[in-house]
Amino acid sequence: MSRPNPKKISTEAQPGGGFFAAFAGLEINGLPEDTQKPEAKAPQPQAISKRGRVVLRRETAHRGGKCVIVVEGFEPMLDQSFIETLGKRLRAACGCGGAVKGRALELQGEQAARVRAWLVAEGFRVAGEG
Repeated sequence: MSRPNPKKISTEAQPGGGFFAAFAGLEINGLPEDTQKPEAKAPQPQAISKRGRVVLRRETAHRGGKCVIVVEGFEPMLDQSFIETLGKRLRAACGCGGAVKGRALELQGEQAARVRAWLVAEGFRVAGEG
C-alpha cells in the first residue's frame, strides 16, 4: 500500500458541502501575480470634426437614363485614400454600387437623401440638391 500524498487534494464531495466543497482545501497563496493588462475600455465616441463642405449633384446624362449621385468638392487636406475609404463605407451604408473618379464619388441610384444624411453624420456640410 502506498502512502497518501500530502499535496494531493481530495475531490470527493463531502455531505452537506455543496457544489464547491471539493475546492474547499485549495489555497491561493503562492500563485503567480496576474501579468495580463486590464482590458482597455471601449473608446469613447469622439466629437465629430468638421471635414469641410461637399456638393451633391444628381446626374442622368450619358448613363442610359439611370440616376447617379455625385459627391464632389472635398477639401484639399483630405487625401485620395481617405476619399476611397469614405466611398467604400458610403456604398456599404447605402447598399449600392459606385466608383471613385478623381476626387469625386459616384453612387448608383436615387438615394440623395440617404447620402446627405450619412455625410452630415460623418461631419461634412452638404450643399447641392442631390
